[in-house]
Amino acid sequence: MKQFLLFLLTCPFWLQATTLKVGKDKPYKTIQQAIKVSKPGDSILVDAGTYKEGNLNITKPLTILGIGRPILDGEMKYEILSFRANHIVLKGFRIINSGEDEVKNIGALRLYDSHFTTVANNIFENNYFGIFIQRGYKCLIQNNKFTTKRSKSQEGVGDGIHAWSSDELWIKNNYVEGHKDGIYLEKVLNSYVARNYSKKNLRYGLHFMFSNDNIYSHNTFDGNDAGVAVMYSNNVGMVGNRFINNWGDASYGLLLKEISFSKIKENYFDNNTTGIFMDGATKIDFYKNQFSNNGWGLKVNANCMENRINNNNFLGNVFDISTNGTMVLNDFKSNFWDKNDERYDLNKDGISDIPYHPLSLYAVLSERNPSVMLLFRSFFVDLMDRVEKILPSLTPENFVDDKPLMKPIKI
Repeated sequence: MKQFLLFLLTCPFWLQATTLKVGKDKPYKTIQQAIKVSKPGDSILVDAGTYKEGNLNITKPLTILGIGRPILDGEMKYEILSFRANHIVLKGFRIINSGEDEVKNIGALRLYDSHFTTVANNIFENNYFGIFIQRGYKCLIQNNKFTTKRSKSQEGVGDGIHAWSSDELWIKNNYVEGHKDGIYLEKVLNSYVARNYSKKNLRYGLHFMFSNDNIYSHNTFDGNDAGVAVMYSNNVGMVGNRFINNWGDASYGLLLKEISFSKIKENYFDNNTTGIFMDGATKIDFYKNQFSNNGWGLKVNANCMENRINNNNFLGNVFDISTNGTMVLNDFKSNFWDKNDERYDLNKDGISDIPYHPLSLYAVLSERNPSVMLLFRSFFVDLMDRVEKILPSLTPENFVDDKPLMKPIKI
């Protein structure tokens, strides 16, 4: 209560706020008129209709609410909304047809150094960028829908939600489809990305770059050119997400590039070309994840080390594990491998008495020479893998799960 009273004393304009109404039979016929006469802390209610007013430049704290889903049409020319103040609220609009500028990266809405701003319950259609946030702080992007058909190539469209050099963003419950990246974070810290559905975007469903101390949780990344890329970042938590149907020659559910000190748990990687591709990933804990029906469950480059892959399920993958190295500097323990046909548990403790080597010779040869895939499911390949288990030659002997589980774990 004391904090609330202090807030009112430091922001006295809230005590004198008024409501301005925009519409055909309302005091103001255009949104621009209402913005011009408004005072900090005022609310603007906009009736249903189509408003083609160029760029709406907001330079003071305002609450702008759409009644009956009014349309803001950029006519393929303008950055439709520019927020240049703190404490702005935008809800209930359909925002369409932004301009396009590859240098300025304009789109439907841009936040310029805006703090404590909320954008919620809006529909963004046929825009270049959906929302662009630069140097934002404690902003909430929630319950919005972003769709576009501007281009079938990555060069012809921007991201659905693009954030740069920002701190403590909350990006929740949004739907993004058809953009370059569904959600893009660069130099974004201490942020939370949760329960978004990112589908059929032209590059990544979610893309992190140089963004530390973030959590993304319970999102779905479905049918993107590639699912998620987390690059050059530390201390990232990835919990309860679904990486599904991300197929292509160089596609994966999750790319980990030069990332350290992170946790990946309780995620589903299903029906991807590669579940997780790791390059330069170190000191990451993988546990209680499920890799099912992928081409490759895990691809682990030789420059990955000190990672712990424990208590995961590997079910129905063509290859559970693949690597391009000859040394193993990671720990595999207590995982369930459905390809392990030598599971014996004499003491009934749920752990197989025989260690399991998940890296097959065929996986190693396929990594070195992709044309070997022509022999897939042949008798020769089965024979080759069985001989390798008896007399290891090309697969690292220490690539082993010493305590393979007898049954899949529950996730």
